[in-house]
Amino acid sequence: MKVSEAKILITGAGRGIGQFLALELVEKAAKVFIIDNNKQLLNDMPKHHSMSAFECDITDAIEVERIVREIFAEHDGVNVCINNAGIIHSEPLVNLLSRENKKHGIANWNKVINLNLNAVFYVSSNVAEQMILKKEPGVIINISSISAQGNVGQSAYSASKAAVEALSKTWSKELGMFKIRSVAIAPGFFDTPSTRESLNDHMLQKWQKAVPLGKLGELSQLLSAVEFVISNDYFNGKTLAVDGGLTI
Repeated sequence: MKVSEAKILITGAGRGIGQFLALELVEKAAKVFIIDNNKQLLNDMPKHHSMSAFECDITDAIEVERIVREIFAEHDGVNVCINNAGIIHSEPLVNLLSRENKKHGIANWNKVINLNLNAVFYVSSNVAEQMILKKEPGVIINISSISAQGNVGQSAYSASKAAVEALSKTWSKELGMFKIRSVAIAPGFFDTPSTRESLNDHMLQKWQKAVPLGKLGELSQLLSAVEFVISNDYFNGKTLAVDGGLTI
């Protein structure tokens, strides 16, 4: 598929990676649909004739179904679905130094799994259904993470991203007959606001030194990976690592 023919849905597009991808791809693609649960962030996005915004809590399966059906019924649907929305969370399984709860919080676990995994399932199942009914070939792109390999102090986050990569492989086998591809992109440590919010300067420097290329990733490099996946119709069922050679 040519990027110029892509009709792209991006979740979590109100900020960070999702916002960057939306603003870059809207200049190249046929149409971009942005989804976020923050109405103010959507209103603050630069307006573009090829961009449509939808407020939606993607952890609500019923709301997701309604929005996806609306996009396909009233806006000609999508052929690229980028499941970008997610949260980074760091918390050890057991913390003996904690004065309160020494075990990983159940509420934190559920919050991460609900957004990083369940929401991906809700969005993808509804988009795939509509693409099949419309006989629309396309691709589902799930944004994973280098932490899917297992990162110290990130039980919930690592588990959610590992599961997303497993879903990507599963869906590639189930949806291939409908000419719908399913892949994951696993970024390493990128220079983004969310990275800087979740890691202090010391940890950022530590990871930067650990990258064989000696630097954090840039969002333009992630954009190139997304464009590659969209345009290469034979890339399917795999995780594309964009991590500068870093292993954890």
